[in-house]
Amino acid sequence: MEKLLTIRQVAAATGLSVHTLRYYEKIGLLCSIHRNENGYRCYSSMDITWIEFLTRLKATGMPITGMLEIAELRRQGDSTLTARRILLEEHYRAVQQNMIELQNNLHLLADKIVTYKEMENNYYASHASKQKPEKPQK
Repeated sequence: MEKLLTIRQVAAATGLSVHTLRYYEKIGLLCSIHRNENGYRCYSSMDITWIEFLTRLKATGMPITGMLEIAELRRQGDSTLTARRILLEEHYRAVQQNMIELQNNLHLLADKIVTYKEMENNYYASHASKQKPEKPQK
């Protein structure tokens, strides 16, 4: 028999807050969460796997509306496998594009840092009588 987890245990295991888990259930991202005889939520390993997947979608920038669309298709069963795959492929392409843009921006920042170092060296070389200031403390 599978060990079911409480909402607090799931929050600790997934890094989501109890509030977030309840919110996800309220809006329909989590459904069919079983309750014990006292009315407490009991999460299965399949629930945890789904929550981890939702967390990854969120981390990659998928809006809640997209996550809800996938959740609804999932509830409808295997006849929606193709639709779910297509949604994930579209999101995958968007994430790839964001990564390309981030990489380009990162290269520009690296170039700017090199430029500032060169400018600093030139400045301090031309003002040899002045001492180079220490790096600021964080």
